[in-house]
Amino acid sequence: MPKVNEVEDYMKKLDHPFKAEIERLRNIILNANPKLEERVKWNAPSYYYVKDLAAFNLRAKGYVQVIFIFYDGNMIEDPSLLQGNWKDRREARFYSMVDIKAKQPALEQLVNNWVKLIEPNNN
Repeated sequence: MPKVNEVEDYMKKLDHPFKAEIERLRNIILNANPKLEERVKWNAPSYYYVKDLAAFNLRAKGYVQVIFIFYDGNMIEDPSLLQGNWKDRREARFYSMVDIKAKQPALEQLVNNWVKLIEPNNN
């Protein structure tokens, strides 16, 4: 069951220079796939389906950072959106509403590819 009230309460109290961008990204991620749920984890909005998918890192300066988590060596590579070279995660950075709009199709595709990757019948 989604913890929408928990996240909404968190967002009401959030004082962040990119709050509007965070809200837009939340909307895109949640609407990309109905299987996703949202909660507060790691002191930020985070998303999961079977396993954790992603979480905002709100300590980043100058942009909004979303960390995407991967499991069992399964990695989705998308150089137009994802960066970093960690064995179990990648990050996406969003610098403005214009940047979010430009990256929205890639973000939606990433979310859906991740859900397909993590589907219980795929493991």
